[in-house]
Amino acid sequence: MSNDRIAETLSRFNRGLVIVLTGNGKGKTTAAMGQALRALGHGKTVLVIQFMKGRKYGEVLAAEQHLPGITIVQSGLDSFVMRDNPAAVDVELAKQGLEMAREALASGSHDMVILDEINVAVDFRLIPLEDLLELIRSKPAAVDLILTGRYASPEVLELADTVSEIQEIRHHYSKGVKERAGIEY
Repeated sequence: MSNDRIAETLSRFNRGLVIVLTGNGKGKTTAAMGQALRALGHGKTVLVIQFMKGRKYGEVLAAEQHLPGITIVQSGLDSFVMRDNPAAVDVELAKQGLEMAREALASGSHDMVILDEINVAVDFRLIPLEDLLELIRSKPAAVDLILTGRYASPEVLELADTVSEIQEIRHHYSKGVKERAGIEY
């Protein structure tokens, strides 16, 4: 067996994964941030691009204060996006976030790239589905790519190595409990 053939075989089994965290339950971003923390523990660098988010959530504050190996960029506003009639600024910010993801993947500067709420951005038509599919297909072999958000398309699910669906069984909102720092943001 040649060295090239051995290297090819090893690269097929030792490659970056595509992980999708979807579903209507709470905790998709939290799970992705747990993966980021695990990667950081092994000396890896992580880039998180948050689509449709513009507030300094707890994970942003923690990364800025305590986690130098992770970069979080927000590509959205701190306001709701209208699903059937998104504002032009929401579309433009999402496209900029996707372009940043393309550049980051092409540069090879990060071991893990997390596209937080990308599935929602596609479902809300801020980003064309085909653009996301092309990004997934062109991902460098060594990079782990994590996609979060409700409404993951069947095409995205098909390309993923791992898919976890977080299902809501009960949510504290239904009991009138308001959002809390450290829980929702």
